[in-house]
Amino acid sequence: MPSALTERGYWAPVILAGFLAAAVLLLSPLVGSSPLNYIRALSGAFPDKEILFEIRLPRVLLAVLAGGALSVVGALFQALLHEPLAAPCTLGVSGGASFGAVLAICLGWREIGSLPGVCVAASAGAAAALLLVAAIASAAGRVSSLTMVLAGVTVNCVSVALIELVHSLADFTRSLVITRWLLGSIGSVGYATLAGLWAAFLPLLFHLFSRARDWNALAVGEDWAAARGIPTARLVLTGYFAGSLLTGSIVAVTGPISFVGLIVPHAVRIRVGADHRRLLPCCFLLGAAFLGTCDTVSRIVLAPAEVPVGVITAMLGGPFFIWLLRTRRRRR
Repeated sequence: MPSALTERGYWAPVILAGFLAAAVLLLSPLVGSSPLNYIRALSGAFPDKEILFEIRLPRVLLAVLAGGALSVVGALFQALLHEPLAAPCTLGVSGGASFGAVLAICLGWREIGSLPGVCVAASAGAAAALLLVAAIASAAGRVSSLTMVLAGVTVNCVSVALIELVHSLADFTRSLVITRWLLGSIGSVGYATLAGLWAAFLPLLFHLFSRARDWNALAVGEDWAAARGIPTARLVLTGYFAGSLLTGSIVAVTGPISFVGLIVPHAVRIRVGADHRRLLPCCFLLGAAFLGTCDTVSRIVLAPAEVPVGVITAMLGGPFFIWLLRTRRRRR
């Protein structure tokens, strides 16, 4: 598709998505149960400065990163499996990451090596769930996308059962922590945590974006891509590893937030097409704007109380998933 790059307006959706993400990043901190004035906050006036820099800005930055990363992972899994229903939540990756994180919380694993214990356990759980899904799907021979999705739903159900088992064995304090964490929420985190996430994610995202041409070829078919000299086995392994690591790290910090990786990539693909050179950047930017907006709604809909953002995304994602299934059946 080289000629497409020379068409006027080819990159317009990416630029528009960037403006939308920037608008959400700038406006979301202003919204909340307490009024906030940017000028007063930047001038150091109390309490505007504390509200902006200690509470709302870190939360918005986390929402932007989580939404963008989960959307990119959804687009990546859909390219690897040629399946619009593929997403971290439907492939069991989110469930495996949640089980790993809950286990770490219950056992009090603060650190594993020099890394946060919950983050390591969630990433390991995500990778293990994906390996299990692949093993189940390949047991009958050639792996199909539908079999992967069905195996992912099964593994996700088993993960939920294991989470409930671990939850029932936890003491009262840790049980409360697990209960709130399982609802999926964007909380205020320290800048050190945000810096660590950004530092870990940027190389992975850069690698995924730089291989956009390979994802295009792989989306057509593994045989077609291999005939053009693309190392498909290594590419698929790298894609699944990057997706598991991104999902596990996000779930460790925010809890399970469903459907972001399903709604955004599918909606973006309808509008901008399947070329991953602009699909992936648009997914990241619009996913950031989507989850940032959902988090803003979660803060104001029952203010001063807060609704977990996972509840908001599930309420939006459930009907969308049903619509996607009905559309898929009509096309067949």
